[in-house]
Amino acid sequence: MSEYRPTIGLEIHAELKTRTKMFCDSKNDPDETRPNVNVCPVCMAHPGTLPTINKEAVSHVRKVGAALGGALADFSEFDRKSYFYPDIPKGYQISQYEHPLVTGGSLNGVAVTRVHLEEDTARSIHTPEGSLVDFNRAGVPLMELVTEPVIHDAKTAGDFARELQLLLRTLGVGDANLEKGEMRIEANVSVSNTDTFGTKVEIKNLNSFRSVERAIAYEVERQIGCYERGEEVVQETRGWNEVAGETFHQRFKEGSADYRYFPDPDLPKMKLEEVEGLTYETLKTTLGELPSARRARYETEYALTPVESQFIVQDSARVDVIEKVFALLTSKEEVRIAVNYFVSDLAGSLGACTPEAYVSLVRMIHEGRLSSRAGKEILTELKDRGGDPEEIVKTRGLEQVSDTNALEQAVDAVLISNEAIVAEYRGGKKTVIQYLVGQAMKESKGAGNPSVIREILERKLA
Repeated sequence: MSEYRPTIGLEIHAELKTRTKMFCDSKNDPDETRPNVNVCPVCMAHPGTLPTINKEAVSHVRKVGAALGGALADFSEFDRKSYFYPDIPKGYQISQYEHPLVTGGSLNGVAVTRVHLEEDTARSIHTPEGSLVDFNRAGVPLMELVTEPVIHDAKTAGDFARELQLLLRTLGVGDANLEKGEMRIEANVSVSNTDTFGTKVEIKNLNSFRSVERAIAYEVERQIGCYERGEEVVQETRGWNEVAGETFHQRFKEGSADYRYFPDPDLPKMKLEEVEGLTYETLKTTLGELPSARRARYETEYALTPVESQFIVQDSARVDVIEKVFALLTSKEEVRIAVNYFVSDLAGSLGACTPEAYVSLVRMIHEGRLSSRAGKEILTELKDRGGDPEEIVKTRGLEQVSDTNALEQAVDAVLISNEAIVAEYRGGKKTVIQYLVGQAMKESKGAGNPSVIREILERKLA
């Protein structure tokens, strides 16, 4: 038996953050819970209505294309994609076929085929009494990104989807919350033990990154099992059952000919490099620092680990805070302390603590004026209630003692009361010094600098 090689391509839809819908002036509000509130004759497909292109949505997609390093089309147009479901009010969807807004590019090491713009469908709601349709979502700007079939494992697919969500949020073009349906992922999966692709199976509407990875892994094993049993893998669309942990048949897959694409006669052709604000050079200046570049800078300039840089970069609020903190720090040692507390103890939020107060606290720890334990106590208070760390330290008497004379008295007392431990140390069991440090810390009521105490102990026990 030859080894089977999976091949995976992704199709990802993401709702765009715009004031209005794609082809009308109805409000684009993903948080609206009342059904059929944000609708109008255009998005409800009343006879005689005409669509108008949303420039902001076009700008968003071209901005994504520029961030991906793709080719931004000068000429583009919209097409009608015909299919008949209750959630398609016109009986066709306005989409793009031959002339997408973006071709090529890459993200997270995965090549992108195209990025185009279309309108979202309505939402079907199924109840025991029957099926209902909410048209609030109908006509919302929807970006579709298609990757090349160059992914060969489930984790790479999941990582790509996570990175795309981060990019959309960083650019401010969409919130891409999977749990709200603002980002929807479909995976095309095939396996083969030859140089040619196997039969492609599409898995639809995966609503979490975990589901993406689990569904792909399951489907790969299912298809390998089919081939091993001598069964045919058919081209179809399958769903994902999260509870059962398996894919299931939904329908046989349509081809592009079934959609009968043709240019929409109600919408103008677009010469985008002639439109103010949509040129490549203009959009490129609005990108800012992209997530991949920011992670690389943090790891190079501040010596953050990949895990630390990813944790910070994946949330814009964390980025805003840490950038203010970095600007106030003066040494690599202070940066290391600040990042450790920010990632581990603060979970990425200063709460009521200002960046200035946080840096002041970090500096006190770095200078040895506060023990790590006292620093954490004050940090909790700063996060909950804010305040000045200098005042808190003075009020609570937490400043660490580094005065050698004062600490020598504490060490001498510990050595006198722990003769057996001292003998063990001098007999070669050097690890017991940690016990003696702890005892000296108690003797100094927790205020002693443990580094200074250790130095004194080593000198006196030599």
